[in-house]
Amino acid sequence: MTSFKLTDDQRSRYERDGFVIVPNFLDEEETALLLEIAKADRRLMEEASDRKDAEGNISKLTLRNNLSEDIYSAIVRSERLVNSMERLLGGEVYHYHHKMMLKEPKIGGAWEWHQDYGYWYDNGCLFPLMASCMIAVDRASRENGCLQVLAGSHAMGRIEHGTTGDQTWADLERVEKAKQRLQLVYAELDPGSALFFHCNLLHRSDMNRSKNPRWTLICCYNAARNDPYKQHNHPCYSFLEKWPDSRIKEIGHRQAAALRD
Repeated sequence: MTSFKLTDDQRSRYERDGFVIVPNFLDEEETALLLEIAKADRRLMEEASDRKDAEGNISKLTLRNNLSEDIYSAIVRSERLVNSMERLLGGEVYHYHHKMMLKEPKIGGAWEWHQDYGYWYDNGCLFPLMASCMIAVDRASRENGCLQVLAGSHAMGRIEHGTTGDQTWADLERVEKAKQRLQLVYAELDPGSALFFHCNLLHRSDMNRSKNPRWTLICCYNAARNDPYKQHNHPCYSFLEKWPDSRIKEIGHRQAAALRD
């Protein structure tokens, strides 16, 4: 896939619902390379941090603020992804960070209801001109704790957040009222499919009680015009060089070969 472009309908659904699912965002070869590399990449587990949910169950994530010559960065920089984000956010974007969520079989913990802007607001970002693209590495299903979203909840604006375990969670009273009025959607994704979602979209996930892992690559972007007013743990604006989509396979094959040696 080298000429992908979000359709007007997909953009309209994002604006209405706060999210849009794009099947087969990565093609079969790209998806296979991402899966092979991620599962063989020992650094992902070595650098992973634990996030406890309200029950004390643990999910792992590996977060990176910097880009390098690997398949994850090639996806982050790819024209199809950056151009899509620029269309959704209405102008130039930059890489805010990317992360691999590692929800292991039987033990991977839940993520409480939250908005990403509930975290990022405190990082000096004045406006919710931010969005993420979650790409399934493994199949994401209800059984292994796929993402759940409340369609249209981004229109509520940022709501108050607190903490539980190692996570930030949204005001439960408002969440419960929102659940009565808004559609709950289980974002089940085949490997290589993508979910684009607004930073104010309420979302959560259940514990993985299945025998199958649920790994996802999440690429996060901020609008260039929303440059944070203070330094924080995620970067301020820097120009994001777009790479041709072909670099995903080029770098992926090289990285996979190196990991096999």
